Amino acid sequence: MLVSIILPVHNQSDHIGAIIQGYINEFSGVAQDYEFVLVCNACTDNSVSVCQELARKDPHIKVVDTKRGGWGYAVKLGLQQASGDLICYTNSARTSPEQLKTVLGYGLIYPNVVVKANRKIRDSFRRRLGSLLYNLECRMLFDSPVWDINGTPKVFPAKFAPLLKLSREDDLIDAEFVAVCRQYDYPILEVPLLSTRRHGGKSTTNYGSAIKMYLGALFLWRQFKKTNPA
Repeated sequence: MLVSIILPVHNQSDHIGAIIQGYINEFSGVAQDYEFVLVCNACTDNSVSVCQELARKDPHIKVVDTKRGGWGYAVKLGLQQASGDLICYTNSARTSPEQLKTVLGYGLIYPNVVVKANRKIRDSFRRRLGSLLYNLECRMLFDSPVWDINGTPKVFPAKFAPLLKLSREDDLIDAEFVAVCRQYDYPILEVPLLSTRRHGGKSTTNYGSAIKMYLGALFLWRQFKKTNPA
């Protein structure tokens, strides 16, 4: 079974090399056949050259470079490039090697199930409250069975083809992911993980982006209702 791990990279030249090496060290004992798809999106530092150097040294790594930014867009590009039987995408700035190994381990044990992280601790009370409100909204709109819509890593078998064709190019791609799982009745297993501090860089979440996500979830729900009126 080939496992594809998609890692969006944005201005992480100071730590991405160590993170990828940590992933390889942990994951090489879990599966022999794997690939890392590093999607450098709108990087203004040396992230692209660092990632390309990693790819030159390790055939398990391939790099996608795009001048266009956005979490959802980077995930979409990675999904298009992934060739694995088991697909994973995650936030490399917040996912430790041990956490990636844990969630991927569940995915390998349960190959017919969607496996995702449920991060139990947020950085601040404001982020915890914002996350709670957003997850309650998504549970209500999409009848979602999960408690952490944005939690990564997310792991799923490639035979769940609709998950390879997500359309959102912004932060709402994770809500779309869960909505598609609910639409097709894909079973979901949430693995509780303790949230870790960022390895570097800054979160792009602010009051403005949070409001866009709340409104965006509503528009996404309306879109699903139009295409699936039943």
